[in-house]
Amino acid sequence: MAPLWLSPPLLNSASPWATTEEDITALYECPHTGAVTTRTSLLSGFPHDPAHHQHTFINSSSLNTYGYSPHPLHYYLNITHSLVKDVTGPQRKPFIISITGTPAQVQLAVASITHFSADYKINIWAEINLSCPNIAGKPPPAYSSDGLTEYLTLLPEEPRIPVGIKTPPYTYQGQYDTLISVLEDFPTTLSFVTAVNTLGSCLDLSLDLTSDEDGWKPTLESEAGTGIGGLGGEMIHRLALGNVNTIRRRLDKAGLTDILVIGVGGVSDKASMERMLTVGAGAVGVATALGQEGIKVFKKIAGQQ
Repeated sequence: MAPLWLSPPLLNSASPWATTEEDITALYECPHTGAVTTRTSLLSGFPHDPAHHQHTFINSSSLNTYGYSPHPLHYYLNITHSLVKDVTGPQRKPFIISITGTPAQVQLAVASITHFSADYKINIWAEINLSCPNIAGKPPPAYSSDGLTEYLTLLPEEPRIPVGIKTPPYTYQGQYDTLISVLEDFPTTLSFVTAVNTLGSCLDLSLDLTSDEDGWKPTLESEAGTGIGGLGGEMIHRLALGNVNTIRRRLDKAGLTDILVIGVGGVSDKASMERMLTVGAGAVGVATALGQEGIKVFKKIAGQQ
């Protein structure tokens, strides 16, 4: 498969702000996005509970205890078909359908997306999210060689659509060694890597003045009852830059030069986008800033205002 590119090299990343048909439509119609990524979905949808799955903004950063989209995969496939069918002229930009589940479920999801793309002549990429930090008892598979291999083994050796993975923030050399070693075993399977997801094990506290026992308490609720979740936005920007730079250099050194790196983490203006592109991102994704500022943030990042 030919190397991927996006024009403009700016898009949203999988997040709560790409959940509904209204969200996806606005992102597709935005002239400053080169692709549209859906919120990560399962084959049958995730049991979303607003009492446990929440987010908060901390200045230009965010903390969330979300799982995945409450909508199933077919919901997002149907949206892509509706948008392409209802717009005159050729498809404006690719859709990146973010998916997850067990290895067998992901195998089925990729096959379904591939068939859908062929049947309706829609440019769709599949992003396998192996990096959500908020699922109890299920650590991100992209941190381990066995976890990565279990998923990639079930994928086609040469997929008929672009397939990529979303990685968690790596913090030491051995984690990059693991990633690259596995990708070297599957040199033609992946077309892109999205780096990074939110940083897990993070906690925000707020003063609780409503109870008899005033004091600092977790700002968010969570499934485990701790309020601990994934940190995104400006606070992880430098970590994301380091991940993107290291992954790009290591891919090139391994001869995997055709794999596109989509840089995500703390991009909210033109300067932060330029930093991502400078360190090796071929395209740049946005989540927290989209949640805070809405669709107009892409015009600002593109330097048009």
